[in-house]
Amino acid sequence: MIWGSFGNIHMITLFLAVLLLVGLYYLLKNKSMKVQRAVLGVLSFSGIAAIVFNLLAWGSPLEYLPLHLCSITAILLPIGVLTRSRRICNLLLLWCLGAVFALVVNTAQADYELVSWTFTFYYFPHVLEFGIPILMFKLGLVKKDYRCIGSTLLITLMIYSVVHTLNVLLNGYFESHQILDHSGQLIQVNYMFSVIPENPLLGLFYQLIPMPYWYLYLAVPIIAVYLVAIYIPEFVGEKVSDKGKKLVLW
Repeated sequence: MIWGSFGNIHMITLFLAVLLLVGLYYLLKNKSMKVQRAVLGVLSFSGIAAIVFNLLAWGSPLEYLPLHLCSITAILLPIGVLTRSRRICNLLLLWCLGAVFALVVNTAQADYELVSWTFTFYYFPHVLEFGIPILMFKLGLVKKDYRCIGSTLLITLMIYSVVHTLNVLLNGYFESHQILDHSGQLIQVNYMFSVIPENPLLGLFYQLIPMPYWYLYLAVPIIAVYLVAIYIPEFVGEKVSDKGKKLVLW
């Protein structure tokens, strides 16, 4: 059975992903913090397992280096869960959107068989990379902090710029040394899709700014709006609290 893209099977798997995360929340809701951290900590390594699988399974490890946003999220996720780092967890509250984007816009993975290791190591790690950062906040293991918006944007743009530079350097090296993949094709990487878009949604950005690297800056205003929206309750709550304290002191 093929996964497909926006067909019945694909939509069912997205619904099941939501059910899985909701079920995990209610399973852990009344557990001790120690149990919550232990369970989420173990599950957070699923992305690392997927990185190892991709490096070994496809016969072309240079094309599957952990340089996509979801792979970098997978590396940071266990650190965020185990340390409860405020900065990392707030950063992952943005980066986790990359995982849900990968599940919804699955054009390149639509031909995966549901009963296969390729599907398993793609689907479940992405579900958990999306869900675990949210569960960390919902379970009260870490708090949202609007003061992290600046560092979140800065780190994201820095990582994107570094990855694009690596794309250019790697592709130049592969071309000059004629390094081929297992099928005899010249290897050209496109980590974080900084060189060219690889799905219709990113293609819309590229039509507006048909330039590698720069075209994805069209996502920055969208990211900024998203961050402001999710932090408004904390910002307003803090202002109300400060006003209440001033009234009491007065």
